[in-house]
Order: sequence, then structure tokens, then C-alpha cells
Amino acid sequence: MRKRPKAHAIAIPRSQHRGLAPRFAVSLIVLALAALWATTTRAQENVTTAHGFSNFGELKYPADFKHLDYVNPDAPKGGEISLWSQGNFDSFNQYARDGVPAALNTIGTESVLSSTADDPYGMYCYLCTTLEYPEDLSWVIFNLREDVTFQDGTPMTAEDIEFSHKLFLEQGIIEYRRIVENFFTDVEVLGPHRIKFSFQPDSSVRDRIGIAGGTPAFSKKWFEETGARLDKSTKQPFMSTGAYVLDSFDFNRRVVYRRNPDHWAKDLPFNVGRDNFDTIRVEYFADTAAAFEGFKSGEYTFRIENEAQNWAEGYNFPNIRNGHVVQEEIPDQTVGQRLAWVFNLDKDKWQDKRVRQAVSMAFNFEWTNRTLYYDLYKQPVSYWQGTDLAASGVPGADEVAILQPLVDEGLLDPAILTEEVVSPVAHDPARNQPSRRMLRQAAQLLDEAGWVAGDDGVRRKDGQVLELVILQTFPKYFRVVSPFLRNLEALGIRARMDKVDTAQYVERRRSGDFDLANHGIQMDFEPSLGLFQWYGSSTADNSSRNLMRLREPAVDRILGTVLEAETLDELRTSVHALDRTLRFLRFDIPLWYNDKSFVAYYDIYDHPDELPMLAIGHYDFWWYDAEAAERLKQAGVLR
Repeated sequence: MRKRPKAHAIAIPRSQHRGLAPRFAVSLIVLALAALWATTTRAQENVTTAHGFSNFGELKYPADFKHLDYVNPDAPKGGEISLWSQGNFDSFNQYARDGVPAALNTIGTESVLSSTADDPYGMYCYLCTTLEYPEDLSWVIFNLREDVTFQDGTPMTAEDIEFSHKLFLEQGIIEYRRIVENFFTDVEVLGPHRIKFSFQPDSSVRDRIGIAGGTPAFSKKWFEETGARLDKSTKQPFMSTGAYVLDSFDFNRRVVYRRNPDHWAKDLPFNVGRDNFDTIRVEYFADTAAAFEGFKSGEYTFRIENEAQNWAEGYNFPNIRNGHVVQEEIPDQTVGQRLAWVFNLDKDKWQDKRVRQAVSMAFNFEWTNRTLYYDLYKQPVSYWQGTDLAASGVPGADEVAILQPLVDEGLLDPAILTEEVVSPVAHDPARNQPSRRMLRQAAQLLDEAGWVAGDDGVRRKDGQVLELVILQTFPKYFRVVSPFLRNLEALGIRARMDKVDTAQYVERRRSGDFDLANHGIQMDFEPSLGLFQWYGSSTADNSSRNLMRLREPAVDRILGTVLEAETLDELRTSVHALDRTLRFLRFDIPLWYNDKSFVAYYDIYDHPDELPMLAIGHYDFWWYDAEAAERLKQAGVLR
């Protein structure tokens, strides 16, 4: 999937897919862009014209680059890559809260700016040739390419970009609109291929370029003719400019996208060695067990394995033994995804941190990882796991300068200034049950919070039983939940798991009908305005990312400090303070993360020797080996 610019992630309400994750634009500093940027500056106006933008450091690629460093420029075109997805779908609209969107439904969208899988901070002109901006970033002008066409062959103009921008402001999800609705003072179409975005003086400076250039480009004419809306489910993808279009689909069974041979950008340096497959097919399965059996039988040909037990024990079927299926462990150099259970903080019983901490102490990661997951996973400590943005030890002077005022105002516990940064509780890997010492500590926390065990061992407060419902739809978690429930029962908590289908799962998370729910918390290297969707009080009432309904004035204040960071050192310090505070609040129970991607595929694909740090890129810059595919067909392995 094409990598989108950083701010685009703000417009996407609910994508938990790993891979080419968008990141967010950052900083007030406009760096000297020199020859590498192929930049010219009109000194008399203090306006910079460039082929891209970065808040931190120089762009990796000059204006005249021939192809991205991580692609094979001679990769052949053709063939199919087939993948799987779980559950069902009834829509092709990623941006609506109605319906369940099909996998890869945004694969055909493009935006004015794009980023790469090897430049964490860069944004490059894609639908534009250059952008212009003054030193204070009070506005930006995009000079659009004149050869861009939509997938129906109609030309794209500045009016389409203006329309798309307004569409998200008027019909986008609430969490997006609340963040950006007061971001702009004006959007002006200056010509058929020239558009200007002007920004409010108090808008986040570091996010301006990214948000203006990150909105998907949709066809105004198509929307007007079809009557489609961004806030309603759709039976087809929106008309955009991308390399792939919808080929066919069967609701809840499969969806197929095909490469558009007339894609306007197929010969751009940006796309050399990319978009190599003729078709991308996604097969749907009711559960992971059925999906794995489907892979073994060749119903689909590429699989990112998310079941540790399968990876450890399941890949011993004939096509593995005879070399027809390849296994790879690819290092994951992105920010580690924090898979967790999050509390519903809208419920009174979970607003007391002592209760949340006691519940967290009942989860034994060490035993779970050793017994159920073959020691293949690690438990996330930080929200920026595996990066220099993760807090460690006690706060230094720079962090204290951010945290001390919040402590003085009573918004944070003074202990945050002197204690080691909060880490998950360590357990005995040889047994599931918490130690007696840990049980005593958890029981004491519950007692202090007023949840006292009765003669029947069940904890009550004001006559109300302490109940906990874990919402679940993914079978891979069932084995994890059951021993956790037993530990909770030992603490006097009446706990159960509600197993529901995909549609119920989506709706109950959305409506807040849960105590604990799964969440994949994915941060980026350049955190900025999108943090408000994850942790801001303003989005807690209606956010697919602030699923825990977090409303903490201290967090809101630190988010503002992160936005104001003008250098990488300032960014690291402010994110350390934020990371430390989030961990101190204990609103989630960290489960695990994987610092590798477990990949299996039929031996009909190839990829560059060196993969980039930010993406596997399997349907972006891998390619089909027609001769190898024919050998497998002749051997009866594939149809």
C-alpha cells in the first residue's frame, strides 16, 4: 500500500494494520534546504520553493532521484499476490463509522504529499511538482502536476483537492474534525493546478504542511454524480488517482484489486519498482484456524503470521518440507506496537488507579509467553518501544521542568518525579498464579480503594460486586484470557469473557460496552497532532483510538509541549515526559509486541535484499516470479 504523508493518519478512523503506517508532520523550524533539496529561495519574499518538506533534518531524496533506494528498479510486472483477512466486510469506506470496511480499501487513494519507507521525517511532492511556504509557515501553496488523472481518466485539478479537504471537514469522523476544524483560515484555488492553504496563527506549526498535503485526493465530479458520502458506508471505493482499482468482490468472502494499466504515475521515479502485481486478492475466513488451513492448501499465497503457536509448531506441513513455502523472520524497525487490554475509564470502578493496578497484577506475561507463545514475544514497556523516544530511569532535569508544574498543580502524583519509570509487573514464568506477595499487594490496593472481600470471597463496594467483562472476538486471545480470569477470581473479582462476532465487537467497542478490550497502540517516530486522537480529552467521547476514554488534564498539557518541540532533542524530552505519564496512569494492561515480522509465502515471490526500516512492502515493492509460479503449478502445488 502506498505510504501516505504523516498527517493523513489523522483522517483514518480505525486501521490497526501494520506496515506502511503514516506518521505526522512536525516543527516550526524551516531548515536550510541547500542543493540536496533542489530548493530555490525568493529572498525578497522569504518564500521557499521545494520538492518536499521535513521538520527535522534534510530530505533523504533530492528532486532528481531516479528511484527509491529500497526497490528493485527492474522488478517485473505481473502475477497476483493473495492475502487473508478475518471476519467480514460490508463497505469500502474506511472513513465512516457505519459498516465494516473491506481490507485494503484505501489502496487506490493518493494525496498531494507522500512519504517513503526509509525516511522517517520526509514528505515529498507526489500529486504536486513543488510546494511554496514562507518562513513562518503561515501558508503553503501546492503547485499540482498537470498530468494527474483519476481512475476513470478524468483530470485532477485544484478544485478536487479543495473539495476533498472540505469533505473531511464536513463529513469526516468527529475525532478528526475536532482536531482540524479550526486549523485553517482559508483554502484558495489560485488556478487549475495551484492551491493555497492558510493556517490559523495558533494551529500546530509542525503539522501544517502534513495536514494540508495529506488529505486523500477524491474526484469532486464522481461524488456529485454518485451522491456518495464520507460518513456513510459504500459499495465501492471512492474515485481517486491510485495505481489499484476494485476488480471484483463477494461480500464476506473475497475482494480483488487490479493494477490500473493507465495509472497516471506508473512511470514516475517515485513508482519505479513498485505496484508490481497485476492483482491483489484478499480471502476472508471466519477465524484464524480456518485461515491457516487455507494457506496450507494454497487458497492464498502470502501470510503474515500472528499466531506464535503456529509459527513455532504449525509450519511443518508438506509444502514447507519440500521447499514450496518460504519462512522469513524480518526485523521490525518501526515503533513497537503495544498490544494491550485497555480499561473503559468511563466506568466509575475503573477510574481509581489502584483498582486498575490490582487488575493488571493478575496478568502473568512471563508464564503466558513461555507456555502459550514459545518465548517468541516481548512485553511492551514503553509506548515508543524500541526507540530513543522511550522514557527510562528517573526523569532528568529537562523532563522535571515539564512535569514539576503539573505536580505543583496537583495534576500528577509527586512520585512521578522520583520513581523509576513504571514497567509491567514481573511474574514467575513457571506458574500462572501470582505469588502470594503479589496477591497481598493487589488485595491491599483493592482494600484501599474500598473493594472489600466478603465471606464468599467476592469483592464489593457499596453493595456492588466488582465485575469485569473482557470483550473478545479473536480466538488467538481466548487461551490468554482464561488463565487471566482465574487469577482475577483469586483476587475476588467476578470476571468473564464475552465472545462476540466482528460486527458486535466493533459496535460494543464503539459504544463503550466493555470493561477491558483489545487495542493495538501504534505510535510513530515523529509524534504530533495525532496524539490528541490517542490520548486527548477532546476526543475521549468519540474516538477509535482513545478507546480507553482517557481524560487527563496533565496529559493534555504535555501533548501541547510535544507539539511545541522545535528540535529533535526537545521532541525526545517531551515524549519521554508523555511516555512516563501514560505509563504512570496504568490505563492499560500491556500484553506483548513482536520485534520481528513472521512471514510465510509460496515460493513465487521475491523482494529486494535490503528491506527498508519502516515497511515489509509485500504488495508495494515485492514482485511475482512467473517461472517459479509455473513450476509450482506443474507440481500441483498451486492451481
